[in-house]
Amino acid sequence: MKSTASLFRALLALSLLTGCSSYRPTPAAFHEVLDQPYRLGAGDRVRVTVFEQDGLTNTYSVDQSGYLSFPLVGAIPARGHTAQQLEKEIADKLRQGYLRDPDVSVEIDRYRPIFVMGEVGAAGQYSYVPGLTVQKAVAIAGGFTPRANQGSVDITRDINGKVMTGRVLTSDPLLPGDTVYVRERLF
Repeated sequence: MKSTASLFRALLALSLLTGCSSYRPTPAAFHEVLDQPYRLGAGDRVRVTVFEQDGLTNTYSVDQSGYLSFPLVGAIPARGHTAQQLEKEIADKLRQGYLRDPDVSVEIDRYRPIFVMGEVGAAGQYSYVPGLTVQKAVAIAGGFTPRANQGSVDITRDINGKVMTGRVLTSDPLLPGDTVYVRERLF
C-alpha cells in the first residue's frame, strides 16, 4: 500500500512537470520591439499630406499585401516601413517625373486592430489606441470572466514577419495587431 501511494505521488509530480514544460519564457525580441519605431502593416490607415498638392493629400489604407495605392505612382510598399521611410518612398516616386521637389508628410490615422479572446466578457476585435495595456484591452472586452487567470495572459505578436507567442503580465503594453488570449485558471 505504501509503495502504491509513493508511486501515485511520483506519477502525479511527473504529470505536473510535463504539463509545465510547454511553457516557454517570453522571447527577448518580444519586449525589444516596444522600444523601436512603429512599423506599418496591413490594416493601418495613414494620412499622407503632399504640401500644395490638394489632389494627392488624403487618407490611404495599407492593403492585405502590404502596399499603399497612391495616385500617379501606383502601389508603394508600406509593410514593415516606418512613417518616415514611407514619406521618403512617396517623395522619391513623385520626383520621378511628377513633382520637382515634393514635400511629403505621413502620419498614422488609424492603427490595425487588436484581438482579445479567451476568458473575457466579449471576445472580439477592438480598435488599438496608443498606450493600450493588456489590462485596458481586457476592460474594453468586458472584463475577466469568473474563471479567468488574471495574473498573466498569452500574447501573439508579429515581429519582423515572424509570429511569436509569449506570456506577459496584465500591466504590459500592447502593439497594433496583437492577439490577447486570457487563459482559464486551474483553481
